[in-house]
Amino acid sequence: MNQPAPPPSPNDLQQAQRLQATFQEIRRQISQVIVGQDKTVEQLLIAILAGGHCLLEGVPGLAKTLMVRSLAQAMDLQFHRIQFTPDLMPADITGTDIIQQSDTGARQLVFAKGPVFTQILLADEINRTPPKTQAALLEAMQEHSVTVGGKTYKLSEPFFVLATQNPIEQEGTYPLPEAQRDRFLFQTIVDYPTRDQESEIIERTTGSGAGTIKPVVTGEEILAFQRIVRLVPLPDHVKQFVLDVVRALRPKEPDALKWVPQWVQWGPGPRACQQIVMASKARALLHGRLHVSTEDVDALAAPVLRHRIVPTFSAQAEGIDADAVIARLLKELPRRKANSVSTKTVS
Repeated sequence: MNQPAPPPSPNDLQQAQRLQATFQEIRRQISQVIVGQDKTVEQLLIAILAGGHCLLEGVPGLAKTLMVRSLAQAMDLQFHRIQFTPDLMPADITGTDIIQQSDTGARQLVFAKGPVFTQILLADEINRTPPKTQAALLEAMQEHSVTVGGKTYKLSEPFFVLATQNPIEQEGTYPLPEAQRDRFLFQTIVDYPTRDQESEIIERTTGSGAGTIKPVVTGEEILAFQRIVRLVPLPDHVKQFVLDVVRALRPKEPDALKWVPQWVQWGPGPRACQQIVMASKARALLHGRLHVSTEDVDALAAPVLRHRIVPTFSAQAEGIDADAVIARLLKELPRRKANSVSTKTVS
């Protein structure tokens, strides 16, 4: 039988309060440069707190690159940007061994680090490069290390990959392999701004004024906040609900709803459960709660699961995408009742 989680210590509560206040200030800083996109910014912040990576998808011109750059500035983290192109090679990302001549005249191999050796890596238009080059990020994203020439080099912590991609239907793009997509905590859809937001964008970007972003948090503080996120209690009914959601999307599972095999060819793996829980814990703290609720799962199910579902051919022919599958599932899936859940808030 599982032992109940120990109550948070006074120091943990103080850290949770600092986390909420710090990330509210980060939002305020980013809003000086980015108009709207509140949901996208929140998902980026949740990914950072959960220690995950984020894939931003949207048409060109929606400020995806500027959003990631602004986030790096607000977090005072080392930042590198890679522009993915069809001729980009894996060594252009990870680095390579080069021959150097020493003062004594002897030649030796020296590792020249690539741009992946940073803390926030912007993989800009990641689906513009072939899968061989995309795969160069796999080890870095999962193990936070890079292996070149039989030697393994650790990356600085914290380390995040925030990638952007254009819709895969556009010309000149390469869909990310399933293993690559599964490494991302979120696939976030960046939508067009509203009319009022677009009007404000015009005012900001065509005038003389420009917002400046000040650093709010350091890498060491982010690592401390990630530890606090892991301490957030997970009620059993929420854990069971996460299992219900993920397992119901696997067409060969007995838990799957009757219509799922008609719409889903491949469902999400166990990593989806882990990442929904971690993201939900981070969201709970950002919203001032010290426990996870099914509301968090509902809010984050689509960005966590949409890139882990492969719709069937018949579903695609009917115009049914992963988001439609997830929405129907959340609507029809039976809800479990909570036994006893603390409603204490951070404040």
